[in-house]
Amino acid sequence: MRSYHLDSGAGIDGLAIRRHDDPVPGPGQVLVAVHATSLSYRELMVARGDYVLPVKPDVVPVSDGAGEVVAAGPGVTGTRVGDRVTATLFPTWQDGPFGLQHLAQRGGSLDGMLTELAVLDEDSLVPIPDHLSYAEAATLPCAAVTAWNALTGDGEGLRAGQTVLVQGSGGVSLFALQFAKALGARVIATTSSPAKAARLTELGADAVIDYRATPDWAAEVRRLTEGRGADRVIDVAGLLEQSLKAVAVAGHVACVGFVSDTAPPLDPRTLFASGATVRAVAVGSRAQFLAMNRTIEAHRLRPVIDRVFPFDQAQDAYRYYASGGALGKVVISG
Repeated sequence: MRSYHLDSGAGIDGLAIRRHDDPVPGPGQVLVAVHATSLSYRELMVARGDYVLPVKPDVVPVSDGAGEVVAAGPGVTGTRVGDRVTATLFPTWQDGPFGLQHLAQRGGSLDGMLTELAVLDEDSLVPIPDHLSYAEAATLPCAAVTAWNALTGDGEGLRAGQTVLVQGSGGVSLFALQFAKALGARVIATTSSPAKAARLTELGADAVIDYRATPDWAAEVRRLTEGRGADRVIDVAGLLEQSLKAVAVAGHVACVGFVSDTAPPLDPRTLFASGATVRAVAVGSRAQFLAMNRTIEAHRLRPVIDRVFPFDQAQDAYRYYASGGALGKVVISG
C-alpha cells in the first residue's frame, strides 16, 4: 500500500509518498480501503507547523476520509466487510463535552487518512449516508461536524425562524448554511466577490453582504435584521469584535477558527454590551456526527465539492486549496 507522510513545518513540498506492507487490524479494529479524503484549514496549519495540537513526526496527514471496510480484527461485532464508513477526527470523543482525554486526533498525534489503507478503531466509525458518494462523505468529519456543533452544540440549539450569520465560503460556512436552512433558519452570508455571492444565493442564503464593498458588515447585518442582529454567528476568521457587533443581544457566537497570525484586540466592553455567549468549537463528538448524519439523510443534503484530485496529485490538491480560490471542499480520491 501507499501512504503520504509529512513532518509538521515541512510545508507542502515536504509531503512525500512511500510504500508499506498492508497493515493488519488488531482487536476492536477494522481495515478500511480509503477511497477519498478532503482538505480542511487544519491541514495547512500542520504543513506550516502552526497547528494548535501536537503532531507526531512523519505523520500520515489529513483528518478526513471515507472508505470501505475490507477486514475486521478480533472482537469487532457491529461492523462488516463491505460497510461504507467515515471516522471521527477525535477517535475517543464519543459524547459529552470535550476534554484533555480526547486530544488524540487523526492527522496529528495519530496517523490520518491520506493513505490507501487505514486501521481504525471500530468505535470511531460512522456509517456513510446512503445517498452520498465516498468523495462527499470524506468532507464530513472536520468541517461539517464543526458546523453542526456550532449550530446545535450549546445545549439550546438553533431554532426555526432564527437568523444565522456565516462568514465567507469555506467548508464550515457552507455546511453551516446548508444545515441552518434545513433547520428552518434565515441565513445571512458574507463574501468577497459577486461570483461567490451568486453561488451562496444559489445554495440558499437569504442575503449576502460583500464585505469589500461594505466594510462595516456588522452594521449591515443589523440593518437586515431591523436592528436586532443575528441570533447565531459562525466566526471562522477570528473577527470577534465585528461578530459581537453583529450578534443579537444574548445571542451566540461560535468561535471556529482564525485566518490571521496576529489576533486583533477585543474590547471587553463590546463583549459585555452584546450580552452574547462566545463558545470555542473544536469539531465535535461521535454522537454529534451521528445526529448530523440523520439531518443530512432526512433532507438529502449534499456537500459542496469544488474539485477532486487523484491520489498521486496530493501536493497539487494542497496547493490549490492553499490558493484560496475554491468554493467548496477540495477532495483527493483514492
